Amino acid sequence: MPLNEVHISSLVVHVPPNSLSETKSHINAFNNAEVYADSPDGKIVVVLETENQGFITDTIDAINNLPNVLSTVLVYHQIETEFDDDELKHHCNQEHYSQPGGEV
Repeated sequence: MPLNEVHISSLVVHVPPNSLSETKSHINAFNNAEVYADSPDGKIVVVLETENQGFITDTIDAINNLPNVLSTVLVYHQIETEFDDDELKHHCNQEHYSQPGGEV
């Protein structure tokens, strides 16, 4: 079993263009969120780094509840795991082949 999980996610948040700066400030105030990019038409790309999937949905809900947010969409989600030493050794010592043995 993995010891720790890190969930890396990205969101697209849509706001009216005149609310872009204020909304970006609110999002950057979250501990687990970072504004990665934005466009003048009111789209904001947000990157999240959280401990579990529940924090992702909680953050999406919190962003959706900010003033002037029209929508928040999850566009990417990846889970990184960390194993304890014994489990990592076992995992690394197993032979995994994507092709049958022999010459390639």
